[in-house]
Amino acid sequence: MKWPKPPSDLMTTALTVCVGTLGALLGWAVGAPIYLLVGPAVLVSLAGLAGLKMGISLSLRNACFVVIGLAVGAGFDRSALDAMIRWPLAFVVVLVMIWVMMVFSRWLLSRFFGFDRRSALLAAAPGHLSFVLAMAAEAGDNVVRVSTTQSVRLLSLTLVVPFVALSMGVDLGGSIVPQGALMGAGLTVVLLALGVGAGLLLGRLNVPAPMLIGPMLVSSLGHLTETAPGVLPMWLVLPAYLVLGALIGTRFSGVSMDDLSKGLAAGLAVTGVAVGLALLAAVPVTLALGAPLAHVLVAFAPGGFETMIAMGAVLGVVPGFIAACHMMRIFVLSVLLPVMLARSGPR
Repeated sequence: MKWPKPPSDLMTTALTVCVGTLGALLGWAVGAPIYLLVGPAVLVSLAGLAGLKMGISLSLRNACFVVIGLAVGAGFDRSALDAMIRWPLAFVVVLVMIWVMMVFSRWLLSRFFGFDRRSALLAAAPGHLSFVLAMAAEAGDNVVRVSTTQSVRLLSLTLVVPFVALSMGVDLGGSIVPQGALMGAGLTVVLLALGVGAGLLLGRLNVPAPMLIGPMLVSSLGHLTETAPGVLPMWLVLPAYLVLGALIGTRFSGVSMDDLSKGLAAGLAVTGVAVGLALLAAVPVTLALGAPLAHVLVAFAPGGFETMIAMGAVLGVVPGFIAACHMMRIFVLSVLLPVMLARSGPR
């Protein structure tokens, strides 16, 4: 069934936020873990599949990323610096994990789901979605099927990782916002301005998720030097997480049930491979770093960049560790994917 489309991007955004808010309330009512992310992601996805046009405007998306970046950066303290010297081990493991994940997933999609080798490799890429889709479109690959498979992976990981963390005994009932004294209004405005400036600068340098990473760096530096103590108010942070959850669900807007049925099984298969290999790779890093397994899993799980960082904040993971691991994943994909595509030969 096709529903009437809202007349403008503003109306589309407003409708999406309303659906996301309802999803968050339903998630809270049923006791879903990290309901501010999970609830909106699920309900907005269902609304998009039902024919409603779902979308978040670029300005609202960036504003929410800035707020989340500042909030996440507040959890970075001096104790995190002691662990940084051991992080390179995790980067080596990420590199090997990404390669194994792509090789095995490509074989799985080619063998059991009818993908050709190129499309299978693009659908198997664990992240860097815009880069993957651009390469698929340029080469004339099946963009819709690749996109649907990737979207299923992103939504599935958003739903699976919290439950895996729960099974490991992690308490997800805590606050998303780091605890502490509230930041003053004047200091909050200054940090927001500096965060936007840092994001714009990183964007010019082609850093992934610049409007998230820039504010996170500003906030981390401010808290490490104790020049910007305190945390952002809940009324500012919670809506930002809700919009992020809704943004995850917008990937299914405009996807037909026929396209979904073709990509659903493949996406779930790729998700299973990703979770299994991420768990396997996280074990030696956990033993070496002395960090909880669930923390390393979130750093290794190939979900959405912003989503995994936000989820890590709920688990209490050092923000820099998660950001560094996921930036390493994107860098590896940027180099490895074109090489593997070239070796796959023409379509």
